[in-house]
Amino acid sequence: MTSLLEKTKSTMPISSYLHLHPKVRLRALLALPMTWLVGVYIISLFLLLITAFWFIDPFTSRVRPGFTLENFVSIFTVPAYLSTSIRTLLIALGVTALCIVLAIPLGIYMAKIARPWVRNLLAVLITLPLWAGYLVKLLAMRLTFTENGFINWLLDPIGISGPGFGIPVVVLTLTYLWFPYMALPVFTAIRQIPNNLFDASADLGQKAWPTIFRVVLPLITPAIIAGSVFTFSLSLGDYLAARFVGGSTQMIGSIIAANINLNPPVAAAFSMVPIAFVVMYLLVARRTGSLERM
Repeated sequence: MTSLLEKTKSTMPISSYLHLHPKVRLRALLALPMTWLVGVYIISLFLLLITAFWFIDPFTSRVRPGFTLENFVSIFTVPAYLSTSIRTLLIALGVTALCIVLAIPLGIYMAKIARPWVRNLLAVLITLPLWAGYLVKLLAMRLTFTENGFINWLLDPIGISGPGFGIPVVVLTLTYLWFPYMALPVFTAIRQIPNNLFDASADLGQKAWPTIFRVVLPLITPAIIAGSVFTFSLSLGDYLAARFVGGSTQMIGSIIAANINLNPPVAAAFSMVPIAFVVMYLLVARRTGSLERM
């Protein structure tokens, strides 16, 4: 009997074995993603944090292991570092706010007003930036806002010129890059709102804007929070937009890129700034209760 049981186990298909052992099935399912999450992502961040406490040998200009808080102190004491951190935070918040302002009316139109073919066309146009490469999109925005670009050509007949490379163009470029991450969740959330809620609001005498603020916004807040996590965090970590269309504008990524070879511990310490901003942003979002409803 024992030999028969052992023979049956030895010839049992893998699918049957996994069906009979749910814990083994769960471990096999999570093995690869957990290896990536812990073995690559978390450990690399941990090593980055360790490097932030090292220092540069003043005689050899080489990185020496050790423990110093000077790299973190410099973020708050060096005026250029502090102003760059604040500027990057404001740019990320501006991009997120602009994406929200554009996504809500567009989502309402697509979900509740537009005809099916118009909705499909707008969906293609929204996702169109995702089809092109990142550098291609930056180059397109640079050519659009350059001195002899499309914007200046369009405004020249009325005697004015475009904003030129600077913070406004950086905000517009990042909005162009990350807008799909806000528009799609907002559109999906608005599409799930029953039409009778809009009818009830109209029957009670509410106009369009009060309906948006009192009916639509509370229901799509989790979608806005979900989209804002992407637009906010991706804007914080970007630096090529500032390099291509920002003129003299610098962001956190610019400081990191400038120090990655000259002073890796400072670059590692400065890399913690966007992570801290994202954590604080998530904590604020959690206080609103939106994360629990996502």
